[in-house]
Amino acid sequence: MSPDTIIATDRLNLWYGDTRALVDVSMEIPDRKVTALIGPSGCGKSTLIRCFNRMNDILPGCRIEGKVMYHGENIYDNGSDPVSLRRRIGMVFQKPNPFPKSIYENVAYGPRVHGIRDRRTLDSIVEESLRRAALWDEVRDRLSRSALSLSGGQQQRLCIARTLAVEPEVILMDEPCSALDPIATAKVEGLIDELKKQYCVIIVTHNMQQAARVSDYTGFMYLGRLIEFGGTTQIFESPRDELTENYITGRFG
Repeated sequence: MSPDTIIATDRLNLWYGDTRALVDVSMEIPDRKVTALIGPSGCGKSTLIRCFNRMNDILPGCRIEGKVMYHGENIYDNGSDPVSLRRRIGMVFQKPNPFPKSIYENVAYGPRVHGIRDRRTLDSIVEESLRRAALWDEVRDRLSRSALSLSGGQQQRLCIARTLAVEPEVILMDEPCSALDPIATAKVEGLIDELKKQYCVIIVTHNMQQAARVSDYTGFMYLGRLIEFGGTTQIFESPRDELTENYITGRFG
């Protein structure tokens, strides 16, 4: 395993009941880079990233075989704590999902859950998280207002700030721009470029142009299999697998 790898899978398989959703997926994801997962709907992209923080555990009938290594340790070993894992591997969902609370309380929620009560400390965390999410200047004068009063793009950046507030190492993003307009999408993409300086970012996207713009590495998935994984430039300009080329050139999808 490469020394800059933060997450790796080894022959990862997953079933929903009798339906096999992932088939022998093996990959290494580097730290402080953006990795994009592309492929047609239903190919296993979202299922795969939900394995990285054990979100699939909550689904009835879900069964997993193989390994998911985080810092060299299998997160599915007995004794692994999913709650602690999800603090270190945060997730941003397809549709913005702010809590029906104030902007401030949305960001302070996670630190409070983890035992931080001091107001000055919380103030500092809220400001720093909103700054990192490129939202502070837009909301600094209305932190007490409802998060639901924000635009869709602002809500998504607030959800990113909420994720950052608990100091993760990895940020999973499942189609984070699919519900946003082009201007809001550009802001989130710019934010992703900044976030990779401090975090590993893994993004699921149907938008191949977006994957080409924001990612350093790209994996192409099809029918639950990882068909090809490599540097984004290589995947888009000289794919090694015919299936990858056919998808990227629009022959199916």
